[in-house]
Formats: sequence, structure tokens, C-alpha cells
Amino acid sequence: MTDARVPLFWVDAFCEGPFTGNPAAVCLLEGPGSDFGMQALARELGLSETAFAWPEGEAFGLRWFTPVSEIELCGHATVAAAHALAHSGRLEDGHARFSTKSGWLEATVDGEQVEIDLPAETPVPADPPPELAAHWPVVRAAAGRFDLLVELESEDAVRRLDPEAVDLAALCCRGVSATARGGGADYVLRFFAPSVGVAEDPVTGSAQCLLGPYWAAALGRTRLCATQLSARGGVLRVRVGATRVGVGGRASTVFVGELAGSAAQQLLAAS
Repeated sequence: MTDARVPLFWVDAFCEGPFTGNPAAVCLLEGPGSDFGMQALARELGLSETAFAWPEGEAFGLRWFTPVSEIELCGHATVAAAHALAHSGRLEDGHARFSTKSGWLEATVDGEQVEIDLPAETPVPADPPPELAAHWPVVRAAAGRFDLLVELESEDAVRRLDPEAVDLAALCCRGVSATARGGGADYVLRFFAPSVGVAEDPVTGSAQCLLGPYWAAALGRTRLCATQLSARGGVLRVRVGATRVGVGGRASTVFVGELAGSAAQQLLAAS
């Protein structure tokens, strides 16, 4: 264990250029890491998500951690994991299958383009929380498996909204997607998840599980383009099916390193 080395990738997912999109760290393990070690590393790195992948037969195990907790689904870190596996020579045909807490997920890598296959969610019409509706120009709202979706009156309203005007962490959901029809895209969004340690996510793949079906029904199309209006910005290609949502975009490696010494030992120790 004293000579343990763990490859670590820093990948920008759903990026349009250098230092855009959503950064994720990816640890490539030979087997499952310890729960304590994975959470400690995610907290140390401080990114919205750190992904841990390891071989399981012809597939890969995959788990995701924010700086404060493990989560059940993350889109951009899945894109980052598939990209890291491909660019480290661990994928023979550009295809990855992941065993996760949200079931089986698929990813296809073609150069820097990655598409992941996620479970679709049915938007359930909901009344927006009164404290949220009092501060944001909400047109309608819908609930999904993890998140609350609120459609605002315009792209500009999404761009200008103040998330600190509402105690979003007190809402009974993982996060809140603020969305509207967008001029340069089919829809725009911002995503906030302070309850799991992510004040505002730069680009959110998993939110498209709900947003994709919502906007597909509203616009009458199953192939959509979304722009996330965060400070870093990002673009997502969304393909909506009956039970699955394809989410694609560009991924780019920022740097590659390794964990060594006691940090690697803690990650590899039995949980």
C-alpha cells in the first residue's frame, strides 16, 4: 500500500472552450474505494462532483460525491468519467456501461464528444413554494424524482434571478432548476443545490432528465439544445425518448495526476 498510486483526471464537461463547462474530478480505481476516503477526497478537491470508477466485469462501477455527500445521479461527472476512461485507453470501442445507484447508465465517446444515457422523468405539475414565488417571476412549476423545476417568464429573468433571496436549502428537493425558453437555444437554465453543497452548478447533466421531457412536450420536439447561464457557461444536446434521455456535449481534460502515499492509502482502504 505504501507504493499505491491512483490516477486522477480533472475534466471540463459540457464545455465550449478552455475553462468553461463544469469541472469534475475522476479517480480511476481497480476496485471500490472506501466510503470515507471517497468523501474525504471530494471534500478536499471542492468541486461540485468527484467521480470514482472501477472495472466490474465488462462494465464499470461508478459513484459520485459532492464536497458534503454522496449523490444518486450526476450527469457531468458521468461524462467526465467516460472521457477519462476513453482517453486513458480503458475503452476499446468508445462505449462504457456503468453500474450506479440510479441503475445502468451508458456512455458513448467520439473524440471529445460524449453522450450519456440517463433515466427520463415525468414532470408532475406542482405549486411553486410560496417563498420562491414571492421573489422569482414563476410561470409554472413541476416536480421530478430529485429536483423542482420552475419556468420563469423569460431568459433574462433566469439570467438575473437572485438565488440568495430564497432559502433554497430548506426546500424538500435535491435542487432547483430555473428555466425559460431561450433565444439562442431551445431553453436556458440555472441550477441550484445548496442542500448537497452546490450553491450553483456550472452545467447540470442530470437536470435534463426532467427538463428534457418538460421542454420536449412544450416545444413538440425530441431533440433539443440547452444553454446553462452560469458564470462558466455550458451547452447540452438533449435527446428525449420514452423512458431515457440522451445528454451530450464536449469534454476536455484539463490535467492528469495521481494520488499517492497516505491519500491513496486512505482511498483504497477497506470501508
